[in-house]
Amino acid sequence: MKTLLVEDKSYIRKGLLNLLNLLDTEVEVIGECESVKEAVVVANACKPELIFLDINLTDGNAFDFLEQTEDLNFKIIFITAYEEYALKALKIGAVDYLLKPVDIKELESALQKISNLPVAEQKSQIKTAKAVWHNDDSKLILSLHDSFQVIDLKALMYCETDKGYTTFYCSDGKKHLVSKTLKEFEAQLISANFARPHQSYMINLKFIDKYDKSGTIHLKNGKKIPVSTRKKEQFVTSFLNWNKG
Repeated sequence: MKTLLVEDKSYIRKGLLNLLNLLDTEVEVIGECESVKEAVVVANACKPELIFLDINLTDGNAFDFLEQTEDLNFKIIFITAYEEYALKALKIGAVDYLLKPVDIKELESALQKISNLPVAEQKSQIKTAKAVWHNDDSKLILSLHDSFQVIDLKALMYCETDKGYTTFYCSDGKKHLVSKTLKEFEAQLISANFARPHQSYMINLKFIDKYDKSGTIHLKNGKKIPVSTRKKEQFVTSFLNWNKG
C-alpha cells in the first residue's frame, strides 16, 4: 500500500518508519508531512492508499485534513498521545488508532484490521468520531492522580505549564494539576477561543481585562500574563479578531 505519514514530530515519524521496516508488510511509505496544509497537497498529488494521521498537527487537527480530502479514497490509522477527548472520539467511532509511543505489536494489529476494512465503512466510523469530537469541544476531561476531572472551558481562565506539568486555573478559584504539557491540549483549547501568547501559557480570551502594548495581558482576576516577542503578532491578531466577533 502506498502510505503517507502525517505527524508533526520528526522523531515519531522516524520511529514509525523504523517499525514499518521491521514488519513484513507491503507498506510503501511515499511521503512524510507535518501540517494539515502540507498533507492536503501531498495526498491530492500522490493519492495514498493508507495514511497514518496524527490527531494534533502544527496548523490544525486530523479532522481539518479529512474535510479537505473527503473525495480521496484512503484508509486511516490515527496516531495520538493519551488525550481523553481524542480517545473518546476515536473509541466511540470504533476507529483504529495507535498511542504514542507506537508499539510494534499494536502497529501490526492495526495494519491487519485496516487491510480488511472497506473504505466506505471507515468513512462512516470517522463521521461518528468527528461528531463526538466536535460535540465535546465545550468540555475538557483531565486525568488527575486519583480521578477524572471535567472542566467547562467557558469557566477555564488560563493554563500554565512548567517542566512537563500543566495547571488549569478556573474562574471559581479551583486549580487542577496534570502531568502533561500544554501541547497536548492546545488544539482543543484554540478551537474554544483560547490563545497561546507565551510558551508557558494559554488564556481564555473572554477573561482578558486589557492588553498593554508593551507585552502584558491583564486578566479579570488581576493575573498578569506575559506575551513573548515571537508570539506577539499572532496573539494580537487573535485578540482583535475575537473582539470583533
